[in-house]
Amino acid sequence: MKKTILYNYAKLLARVGLNVQKGQEVIIAAELDQPEFVLMCAEECYRAGASKVRVEWSHQPLSRLGAELKSEEVLSEVPAWQEEKLRCQVRELPARLYLESEDPDGMAGVDAEKYARAMQARQKIVKPYRDKMENKYQWCIAAVPGARWAKKVFPSASGAEEKLWEAILRASRSWEGNPVANWQAHDADLEARCAWLNGLGLRSLEYRSSNGTNLRVGLLKEGLFAGGGERTLSGVYFNANIPSEEVYTSPARGEAEGVVYSTKPLSYQGQLIRNFSLRFEGGRAVEAHASAGEAVLKKMIAMDESASLLGECALVPYDSPISRSKVLFYNTLFDENAACHLALGRGFTNCVRGYENYTEEQLHALGVNDSMIHVDFMIGNDDLDIDGVTETGARIPIFREGNWALRAEELR
Repeated sequence: MKKTILYNYAKLLARVGLNVQKGQEVIIAAELDQPEFVLMCAEECYRAGASKVRVEWSHQPLSRLGAELKSEEVLSEVPAWQEEKLRCQVRELPARLYLESEDPDGMAGVDAEKYARAMQARQKIVKPYRDKMENKYQWCIAAVPGARWAKKVFPSASGAEEKLWEAILRASRSWEGNPVANWQAHDADLEARCAWLNGLGLRSLEYRSSNGTNLRVGLLKEGLFAGGGERTLSGVYFNANIPSEEVYTSPARGEAEGVVYSTKPLSYQGQLIRNFSLRFEGGRAVEAHASAGEAVLKKMIAMDESASLLGECALVPYDSPISRSKVLFYNTLFDENAACHLALGRGFTNCVRGYENYTEEQLHALGVNDSMIHVDFMIGNDDLDIDGVTETGARIPIFREGNWALRAEELR
């Protein structure tokens, strides 16, 4: 891949994804797959004003080895030095860039019950630190190719890594033109969608599809739709996901009834869950089925008391660029932007009007779900219809046959 294109992508992640502030520390989390690109990202973060850039390397085969051979007690530990590092991050609020490249099947066959129990134990310690940083720092999740991931996406292609690079860059609006300008225009389009939805006074969304999906999800009275860039409490604008095609909100905790069917595989902790369905009653997923990975799915929704409740409703048109590419990435960052999706677990507290005036506890009391997990799964297809229902019972078409009921030009 041409270095000029990769540098433009690194610049996009530093200046639009993170929007690094002068004197701010940056942490880059990455696998060992693309060290040269990680170096480019560090350079662009310094050029954007970072005081220092620290890289936290990981290696999925090593993580798998630990999951298999460590005792559950050791897997569950959060050593004192790790807690001290978390306390430091709460104080310093570094920007965090996550570069995904893992093999979607890289943890297949690992003891799901043992691993889930260990992660539950760790999250009880880590979550309070994460909560203290909520809405206070910039973060961005993006991707680079890994060799095994590339072969999964393009199994019969020679030069699979190069093909995956191109697919990632096209999806991220970094293949042609000026990526920074491309994203500024894209953010403006998403903001127009949000403004339209936020003016409708919706109290619920109703989903219907020929695959059997028939679901009603309640919305928060003071809830807001968001999309594209967002702001920290101190006012710094950043883009948490690159790519992103979604307009999303946090639904009302405990208000979901009906059944929903997945339309794409879900890669969760290195294991694939395929062809699954969830039935909701009283807001909670009370029934789960899958053709593959059903045990993992059931462990996921039992991670804590609120893991079986919804934390996100995201609207993504079926004709989005990622969907039109016809590439199945086996990676939620991309696949969720090819289809409407829902998320189990933690909701977004910044999807409440005036959220900055509330405490975290008050926002959760208003109906934003809280959990140690946040897992997106795709439900969109070419015949998904979504209606919004207002307080008075008026029904407003939001999606028809998988796409927005209103064209972008009709919003202006």
